[in-house]
Amino acid sequence: MILSGDAGGTKTELALFKEDNSKLEKVISQRFLNKDFQGLEDIIKIFLKDKDHKINSACIGIAGTVIEGIGKSTNLPWVLDENVLSEKLNIKNFKLANDLEIIARAVPVLDSNDLITIYNGDNVKKDGNKAVIAPGTGLGQAALICSDGKYNVVATEGGHTDFAASTELEFELFKYSQKKYGHVSYERIASGLGIVNIFNFLKDMKYSETGDELLERLRNEDEAEVISNEALNKRSKICEKTLDVFASVLGAQTGNMVLNYKATGGVYLGGNIPLMNIHKLTDGTFINSYLNKGRLSYLTQMTPVYVIKDKSIGLSGAALIAANPKG
Repeated sequence: MILSGDAGGTKTELALFKEDNSKLEKVISQRFLNKDFQGLEDIIKIFLKDKDHKINSACIGIAGTVIEGIGKSTNLPWVLDENVLSEKLNIKNFKLANDLEIIARAVPVLDSNDLITIYNGDNVKKDGNKAVIAPGTGLGQAALICSDGKYNVVATEGGHTDFAASTELEFELFKYSQKKYGHVSYERIASGLGIVNIFNFLKDMKYSETGDELLERLRNEDEAEVISNEALNKRSKICEKTLDVFASVLGAQTGNMVLNYKATGGVYLGGNIPLMNIHKLTDGTFINSYLNKGRLSYLTQMTPVYVIKDKSIGLSGAALIAANPKG
C-alpha cells in the first residue's frame, strides 16, 4: 500500500493507493485543516489510525522547497525531514516533494477527458516541454522538460519571482503591496492570498462600495472563495474587478512560464482556484494577458492552456513518485 499526500498552505489531503497490475488505484482519501494540527506527522497519524494496512512507501508534496530531504513550507511554520518522518511513522520509503512536482508528475498520464481547454494554441508541439502553474493559497510552478520522449520534472519557486506590473492599476497595486510586504512576488497577486490582497487594495482606494453583508462574510468565511463567488454571481463590482486583475496577472505569469521553459507542449493550471473561476479564465481577460508577449508572442500563440479537472491530481502524482521514485 502507498501513502500519498498534498500538504498545501491551508489544507492537507492524504490518500492510500494500491497497486493492481502495475496500475495505481485510490482506496481512500481525507482532507484536514492544517490549523487544527501541530504538524504533518500528527495529521498522518490521525489518517492512518485504525487502518489495517501495511504502508510500503510514501510521498507527500508540500507547498515549499525540498532540499536533500528537508522541506520548508512557505506559508506554514513547518520544517519537515523525510528521514525523521520515515522513522516516526515506521514507513521505510518516505519521500518529500514540492507540491507542484507531484502535480507535474501526473501530467503525462492525463488525457483530454481530464482537462478543460481554455486556449487551443495554433501549432501544438506534443513532444515539447510543458509547464504547470497552480494558484492555491500560494502560487506553485513546475516544468516538465522533454528528453528522448520522456519528461523530467523540475520543481521551481518561480511564484516568488518579482511581480511586473503592466497597467497603471497594477503599478498602484505594486506600490500598495510593496508597503505591506517589502518584496512583491507574483504569489502576492496571483494566488488565493493575492485575491484577498487585490480586494483590500481596491477597498482601500475606494474603488466601489463593499457593503456590510460582504464584509461580514469575509470575516467569517474563506475570503478568496467569498470574493470569487460574489464575482461569479455578479453581486459585487469590487469582487468582479478583483478577479479581473487576478486573471490578468495570472495570464501574464502563465505566459512567462512558456517563455522561461519554451513550454510549447502546453501549460496546465492546477488546484481549486482555476476550477472555481473558470468563467473568468475563459472571458478573454486571462488569454489576452497570456498572449501579450511582444516579439515572442508567437510562442504563447502556439501553446495550449489547460485546466486540470481533478483538484486532487497531486495525490496521483505523489503515488506515482512513491511507486517509482527514480522516475
